Amino acid sequence: MFSLREIPFSYRGSWFGLSPVVAEQTYADDVHLVSHQTRMHPVLCLTPLAGGVRALTEVTATPARLSWTRGTERIEAAYASSDTVRLRGSGLGLRIGTAAPALTPFAGSYLYRDPIDGAHVFTCYETGRRYRLTVLTGTLTEVAGVQALGAADRHLTLPDGEPWEIAIEEYRTARAPYIADDTFETVTTAAGAAFTTFVDAIAPWRDDHTPAAELAAYVLWSATVDPAGFVGRPAVLMSKHWMDKVWSWDHCFNAIALAAGEPELALGQFLLPFDHQDPAGALPDSITHSEVLHNFVKPPIHGWALQHLRARLPRDLDQQELADLYERLTRWTEFWLTHRRVPGHPLPHYQHGNDSGWDNATTFDTARVVETADLAGFLTLQLDCLAGLATELGRPDDARHWTATGAEISAAMLELWDGTRFLARNAETGETGTSSSLLDLMAVTVGAGLPAHVSAALAEGVTTHLTAYGPATEPTDSPRYAPDGYWRGPIWAPSTVLIEDGLRRAGHTALADEVSRRFRALCEKSGFAENFDAETGAGLRDRAYTWTASGYLILAAAHAHRQAGK
Repeated sequence: MFSLREIPFSYRGSWFGLSPVVAEQTYADDVHLVSHQTRMHPVLCLTPLAGGVRALTEVTATPARLSWTRGTERIEAAYASSDTVRLRGSGLGLRIGTAAPALTPFAGSYLYRDPIDGAHVFTCYETGRRYRLTVLTGTLTEVAGVQALGAADRHLTLPDGEPWEIAIEEYRTARAPYIADDTFETVTTAAGAAFTTFVDAIAPWRDDHTPAAELAAYVLWSATVDPAGFVGRPAVLMSKHWMDKVWSWDHCFNAIALAAGEPELALGQFLLPFDHQDPAGALPDSITHSEVLHNFVKPPIHGWALQHLRARLPRDLDQQELADLYERLTRWTEFWLTHRRVPGHPLPHYQHGNDSGWDNATTFDTARVVETADLAGFLTLQLDCLAGLATELGRPDDARHWTATGAEISAAMLELWDGTRFLARNAETGETGTSSSLLDLMAVTVGAGLPAHVSAALAEGVTTHLTAYGPATEPTDSPRYAPDGYWRGPIWAPSTVLIEDGLRRAGHTALADEVSRRFRALCEKSGFAENFDAETGAGLRDRAYTWTASGYLILAAAHAHRQAGK
């Protein structure tokens, strides 16, 4: 079971979930049907009733079934498909109303009764979709606001005195009348089986030593949506709470976690941002159903990610797939080499903390447009990946070019080394500065490609950030540390996974093991929040974040394989 306040009840492919989370860090008293078409919108409020008034119930959820219970009385929900949820009641009634009153005829949801099949339909301005309620058994006891405009109350009520069952569908403009050709229990069993098939595929190694693996898998499975709008492939959103996008480095961790068991879904995750690559070669900052943002970019960890993705895929990529990946990765790399290098400067630069993925890290306190070692390190790994792809594709001149460029950037990166950590250099003035951010140590991701003394110093630096739960993004004794300071203190999955991998490839295996152990224990204790308080381990911000679940699965799978001697 899981808490609905932390993880929404949803289904693979669905664009909606059932949750009390109705806005950023905002929780309602009742469960809502929350859609993510055109961003997050609570469409319908589901209120359990007893004696005609709101009933206090216990809400519990499993991957297959959501339940409201009061003694022996209950309401249950299960997905029949990605766009249809079934609900039934025994002893409790249910009020289904619009989540907020419409202030004009062009806001909120309009309710009408379809004269063709008798179903009631809420058509929602915010999502651009319809929500059809078909009564399968029982009778509506109250219907309010049919064809009303403006701020009129709109709701439907099912009785608490007799059993009832309904179906709610999300769709565009029209579809055939809903016919229930299976029972509620059959629907529930099928939903459970679908999830079990998924978790067996991506986490066959799970056992009692990885107690959070199934919940991590559910976070990924339930956050997956079918192609729609700007999302041209099945996509794992970061969350079906308010962080309902795909950001252009988050997707890499989801792809790696899925690769062994869901290879096609994994490849799709990797390619999603590349579907919106702009003429300059840049990837978008983020993608969601109705928006693609290009105001920032994200760090070029894609070469690093592709190497890990390929190592986990159960099949080899064919020549056409390799050529396609090579072309996309080349354009992304040339963006950094062409459009993010000051003339005469070998190193590329970020234009804002958002470009690094570390939005407000203290590295950017003195200057925003900076050349940093983490960026140089990621690009070095990407150039190495390109050189390998070029060799596989029989392009030796390209391979030599990428290798030489990587050597140039690697050498220039070391000019930022001050003997203990890397500096950040103002791309305009050339002035250098240091901070106490973990970002200054992220070049450890280069692994064995670093000089031994640099690697050792970076590893020692990581230990100064290490709390009982993992590497804090700002040391807890820093004057700029903030417990809920986003990248100024909390522990994050992506930095942890990148650090653990770099340490391990550089031979710092004991420290890598400890980083892995602490972060896995953190997830087992606190779930899969966007980030975590570095001192208490409490989950912060969005509590159902897929890259955190993927980080756990990546580290847990690797640990299980090491334990098994694989």
